[in-house]
Amino acid sequence: MVKIVGIGGSLRAGSYSQLALKVAASRAQALGAEVEIFDLRSSALPFCDGENDYPDYPDVEKLRNAVKQADGLILATPEYHGSVSGALKNALDLLTFEHLDGKVAGSISVLGGQVNSNALNDLRTILRWVHAWVIPEQIAIGQAWKAFSPDGKLLDEKLSERFDEFAKSLVENTQKLRGVS
Repeated sequence: MVKIVGIGGSLRAGSYSQLALKVAASRAQALGAEVEIFDLRSSALPFCDGENDYPDYPDVEKLRNAVKQADGLILATPEYHGSVSGALKNALDLLTFEHLDGKVAGSISVLGGQVNSNALNDLRTILRWVHAWVIPEQIAIGQAWKAFSPDGKLLDEKLSERFDEFAKSLVENTQKLRGVS
């Protein structure tokens, strides 16, 4: 069984990035993947200072173990100032090649304004740098405040179909690249 860890890069309550992550996770679960969401909002992570050990922060080890044991990742980020959120970037910086090498990853960005792919391109660069495999499908949700119902459901059928294709690609490519059935 494919094991996937999802990480949302927004710390805000009511985050659209977290809603998008939940949608992607549920679609991957529907395809048979085991999905764990590592919630940065309830984790005490320090700013990465380049050290390997963070003994005063047990959540660093929890993050590292969750990612190391996973076959794939779903990363969802708000786009802040044209790039990945600092919270997500810091979480990724706390990981090493040992945790990320060979992982299959799918990326989602959420914007308040018009759709673009700045954060997605930055995530691709970061993930490629640590030898992860990024799936070709990616999702950018512009004007996110229009995309979800009050109960967190997607309102646009085309966007919903994109989440289906995203999940299918993530699960199938993870199975192929990681040799997991």
